[in-house]
Amino acid sequence: MTSRPTVFYIRHGETDWNVAGRLQGRRDIPLNERGRAQASHCGGILRDLLTREGRDPAALYYVSSPLGRARETMELARAAMGLTPEAYAVDEQLAEISFGDWEGFTIAQLHERDPAGIAQREHDKFHFLPLGGESYQMMTARLARWYATLTQDTVAVAHGGTARGLMAHLGVTKPAAAPLADVLQGVVYVFQGDKLSRYS
Repeated sequence: MTSRPTVFYIRHGETDWNVAGRLQGRRDIPLNERGRAQASHCGGILRDLLTREGRDPAALYYVSSPLGRARETMELARAAMGLTPEAYAVDEQLAEISFGDWEGFTIAQLHERDPAGIAQREHDKFHFLPLGGESYQMMTARLARWYATLTQDTVAVAHGGTARGLMAHLGVTKPAAAPLADVLQGVVYVFQGDKLSRYS
């Protein structure tokens, strides 16, 4: 069996909605000042990591979620690595999990607005399907399709939800546990088969 490509994975930097605890999903919320600093910091981590391994950063494949917060993170990270900021691919399959009608609300607000939905979600977060959105199971299948297209080691900038989908697909964690995994900003995650390393 050929070895699977390594994915250097960066969650987009912080947004004001992250600070407020609002579900972002497909809403295009920009980075805040701290988020921009986190993006540049990740570029520095990645540059140092690749240099230590004797690898040329320009030789990897770079791909981002289509959402602005991920694209800005990618561009700031590439700039910090000394690469042309705009020279990367965009893949729709890396877009954040859709929370449908829940987007823009905090979990506390949803406890008031949709207690039945919240109870369902807490019972089985992996399979729960919000109205107009997608489940973690559906999003994990989407990430599996994306991963299957990779032919070389890749730098991907996307979201907390999509990182959890990749964890579930690659067997880093059990599917039921994946939605509960912490995915931090300002950290580079390295997926090598079913092993996951974190650099901050």
